[in-house]
Amino acid sequence: MTTRSADSAKAVLEARDVTRTYRMGEVDVHALRGVDFALFQGEFLVLVGASGSGKSTLMNILGGLDRPTSGSVLFDGKDLARAGDRELTEFRRRHVGFVFQFYNLMPSLTARENVALVTEIARDPLAPAEALEMVGLGHRLDHFPSQLSGGEQQRVAVARAIAKRPEILLCDEPTGALDYRSGVVVLEVIERVNQELGTTTAVITHNAPIAAMANRVVILHDGEVEEERRNESRTPASEIRW
Repeated sequence: MTTRSADSAKAVLEARDVTRTYRMGEVDVHALRGVDFALFQGEFLVLVGASGSGKSTLMNILGGLDRPTSGSVLFDGKDLARAGDRELTEFRRRHVGFVFQFYNLMPSLTARENVALVTEIARDPLAPAEALEMVGLGHRLDHFPSQLSGGEQQRVAVARAIAKRPEILLCDEPTGALDYRSGVVVLEVIERVNQELGTTTAVITHNAPIAAMANRVVILHDGEVEEERRNESRTPASEIRW
């Protein structure tokens, strides 16, 4: 695979001098310290960092789940850092798909019904069966989460995230609760979504080998961007080893 040039692509989402400070008793915890960060249209980015480096905090801010203490987050000319709750809800609903470490599926609903929860509120969604077919679960539409393996449940979560056709897919430790084989299958699914739908994709992980499948890698350390690099060539998800 060849890397996409972010220089010629549009910045879909951009953080400028973003800080996030939490108050823990009498101590201020600086989760992010002046982060400058951009996601470019159609790219596959991997954000790597150890536990506590600020990865999830940054994703939550980029996805409109949290606001920065200072700085700005620009999307389509608007600063999400200054948006109201209703605006952030609309941003998340229309433009962002989330995949988390834990699947957050409704246990009383089938795979198809779990995906339909999102498609019922989306403007131009994929059909639930189509989304599940894309992640290789077209034969498991009417199975409940308890009837699916961990990897299959995570693929249902990916199908749910992509069914509303989001512009941006944010994946926070999507393989963190999975064994190696299941993790690779999930990465293959996320890779396919990026390639076939053109979805701007960011995978956040502490697992450094996953960075080899990215167009661009950003390393976060102690709340700051320590390094950014482009991969001259990408390793397919099927060849990732850890």
